[in-house]
Amino acid sequence: MKKILTCLGIMFCVLTSKAQDFTLKGIVVDNTSNPLSSATVFAETLGDSTLLNYTITNSEGGFELAVKAKEDQARLNISFTGMQSYVKIVKLNTSTIDLGEIKLEELTNNLDEVLVNVNRSPITIKKDTLEFNAASFKTRPDANLEETLKQLPGVEVDVQGNITVNGKPVQRILVNGKEFFGNDPKIATKNLPKEIINKIQVVDTKTQSQEFTGEEGDSENKTINITIDEDKNRGYFSRATIGGGTDDRYEMSGIANYFEDKLRFSVLASSNNINSSGFTFDEVFDAMGRRARTITRSSGGGFGINGINFGNDSGITKSETAGLNFVNEWGKEYEVSGDYFFGSNKTDTRTSTRRENILPDRTFFTNSESNSRRDNNSHRGNVNFTFKPDTLTRINIRPSININKGTNQSSSLSESLAEDGGLINNSETDNRNDNLNFTFSNDLSITRKFGNRGAFLNFSFENENNKSESDNFFFSSRETFGTNPTTEIQDQLISEDNNSDTYEIRSRYRSVMTDNLFLDIAYSYEIESSKNERSVLDFDENTGTYSNFNAELSNEFKVKGETHIPNVGLRYEGDKLRTGFNVGLLNTQLRTENLIRNVGFKNDFNNLFTSANLRYEFERSKRISVYYRNSNNIPSIQQLQPVRIQTDPLNIIEGNPNLRPSFDQNINVSFNNFDFKSRSGYGFYMSYSYIQDQVVSVSVTDQDLLRTTTFDNISGGQDANANFYYSKQYKAENKDTYRLRGNISGQYSKTLGFTNAQQFESENYVVSPGIGLTYEKDEFITLNPGISIDYNLRNYNINANRNEEFTNLNFSLQTTTYWPKNVVFGNDITYFKFGNVAADFRSTSLQWNMSIGYQFLKDNATLKFKVYDLLDQNIGTRRQTGDDFVQDTDQLILERYFMLSFTYKLSKFGGKDPNSRRRRF
Repeated sequence: MKKILTCLGIMFCVLTSKAQDFTLKGIVVDNTSNPLSSATVFAETLGDSTLLNYTITNSEGGFELAVKAKEDQARLNISFTGMQSYVKIVKLNTSTIDLGEIKLEELTNNLDEVLVNVNRSPITIKKDTLEFNAASFKTRPDANLEETLKQLPGVEVDVQGNITVNGKPVQRILVNGKEFFGNDPKIATKNLPKEIINKIQVVDTKTQSQEFTGEEGDSENKTINITIDEDKNRGYFSRATIGGGTDDRYEMSGIANYFEDKLRFSVLASSNNINSSGFTFDEVFDAMGRRARTITRSSGGGFGINGINFGNDSGITKSETAGLNFVNEWGKEYEVSGDYFFGSNKTDTRTSTRRENILPDRTFFTNSESNSRRDNNSHRGNVNFTFKPDTLTRINIRPSININKGTNQSSSLSESLAEDGGLINNSETDNRNDNLNFTFSNDLSITRKFGNRGAFLNFSFENENNKSESDNFFFSSRETFGTNPTTEIQDQLISEDNNSDTYEIRSRYRSVMTDNLFLDIAYSYEIESSKNERSVLDFDENTGTYSNFNAELSNEFKVKGETHIPNVGLRYEGDKLRTGFNVGLLNTQLRTENLIRNVGFKNDFNNLFTSANLRYEFERSKRISVYYRNSNNIPSIQQLQPVRIQTDPLNIIEGNPNLRPSFDQNINVSFNNFDFKSRSGYGFYMSYSYIQDQVVSVSVTDQDLLRTTTFDNISGGQDANANFYYSKQYKAENKDTYRLRGNISGQYSKTLGFTNAQQFESENYVVSPGIGLTYEKDEFITLNPGISIDYNLRNYNINANRNEEFTNLNFSLQTTTYWPKNVVFGNDITYFKFGNVAADFRSTSLQWNMSIGYQFLKDNATLKFKVYDLLDQNIGTRRQTGDDFVQDTDQLILERYFMLSFTYKLSKFGGKDPNSRRRRF
């Protein structure tokens, strides 16, 4: 009995034991007692090396690490790049344990056991790299890359799959330093399984030349590089889905990837009519064409991959696509990657518009209805070839080709009314446009380094050649009423050939003046040339053909612009401060030539070219950046060409060949700070631009409300943006996780123009606060509520200083549960309220997407039932304010459907099937 009571007592103590709170503190220094900032400090259990907590040291080398532990001992690890790791068994006998000064010795090459320990650090901060150890962050056993990213401190993934790191957007995702299926990050985040991931590295986005020379990259954009475990870099993973639903909705898609050391080959294919790319494979809401959550985005579910647009801002799209990607290396000298995409889409659109037009002395209204059917086939291919003849030389060639061929059939009805509702005019159009577009581009870069101190010479050549052809069979009828009623008919064949070529040569030499100071000498030359041939043939009733040449609406026009930028600069790169500037001449030469009328325009424009930047790191995770640059923009051939465009009978456009290039000045300021101790971060971003000689519209509206628009230059246009964000992660004692994120952004723009001989200004203010919360109960439920508001105010200084003010509201709730076993149940609920739209348009919407999936066959197969827009309340309403108008639109969008789908995945890496692990519930 005594033994039984003793055993029961031990069991009671074990069952009732509770984790206690402890704080480990100390100061990390090198062997000369200099503090080591951003050293990684983490504690783990002795038995199974379970991570208890981690942090990094501050600028003085100090740290405080809070841990919860049931045992009376823990293993403390400290690592810093280039130093030997520190490992110590710490007795947890008091609430606060002060370890005093901890010295790290310099790393030697024979310390293999230290390198193993470094690889286990949950986070490592190097000079320009933030590195996470994927195994240190717990996820569901069959998690993909996106779910892993959501667990990383400072990383946010929104419901569209867009990624930010400490508030900075992620533009690219690389796998072992190579692009994964072109430049679409979502294909990688949704399809790479966590089982093969070793490290997740975050760096500033760099060009290949910057990577080679070690220069600083674009600190405002981030690149994520995924390194794969060496023993798992051989294998494959694949996935396929097929589904059918109500209203003839369907989806089919598949992706397969094969790895073998440095070789990677991937293929994908998809077909659906639910406005989906087909490659995201989300466990809950994949291929549902769900509505974007932000109000400023489209409600129609348009999408694109690698520059190929499969949808549009509105409408319903049936898309078919296929692609392949290849990457390989041969020795240390040669590296090649390539991809090819084919896309076919058929998009139906229907739009109703109510528009209020503001003139200096009155307003009038335009009501219109339009619909279209677009059929388009596209081909896109890219090749990236790298040759390294020696360790100091790198040659990179990147050609690309893009071909689009399609047909657009559209029709419209429009009417204009006076303020009292009286009908002033109406119009009807019907056209069929056959078009072919061809684009070839290439980027050649040659870089030669001199020694290892940072000196180099770079030469690059870029070209882009575009050719487009179109035949538009255009019919319109326009009626004007009043004292002198008129009727005008256009029945024409409009043929256009456009050719544009851009060539740019850049060279830069960097010389090392001191260890941290560099001299840059650079020159760039760019030439842009465009030619437009427009032939308008009126219909001849006698012959029944389009044979009457309309000289007034036809033209042949050429534009040529040349830009020279010789400049010199200094660059300082220290441990904390990086700054530099360039100054030179910005010379622009603009030539226009009207080949039919034999009239030309020539002029040179000179400006001072300046650019400057500064970045200061208070700590490795806390820095401020300032950037300034000026540039010019040559007007488009449509703005320059002096020919009337009458494809909208109520709005005629004619270019101005005397336009000057605009001159833009831009400044950006950003600050970000992330505290790994509290798992919280905040920051802000601000930008401002001022435009001289901006190309603006000059419109004249006559008494019949027929508008004619040309263009002119005017200075004073402004744009400003600001965004402040905050994020916080908290893990409770029961391991529930809470993530709070909030932001407030503001935009200001000042636009100028002329209407009926009066110069006008419009100022637009937008303030958009938003807050979101994520709650995760381990392998059971995830909740994501969020709310955002868009406040809009536009002031007009015409027509008695008219103002337009409205507010949009967006509330969302996404829930995902993983109970009961093998069942995934998801709900995506979004409530929209659009402010102050036209009375005959719906202004509110409650959209509810739902899915329930059952996983079987060792979690390799999923049978899913999903509903898009369960309540059938989705709307395509949107309010838009312009320089001199307020417009409401209602568009054709995807409506409610039900669908049943089946997904099967098959994977094998390093001789092991990663999906053999069963999920624990």
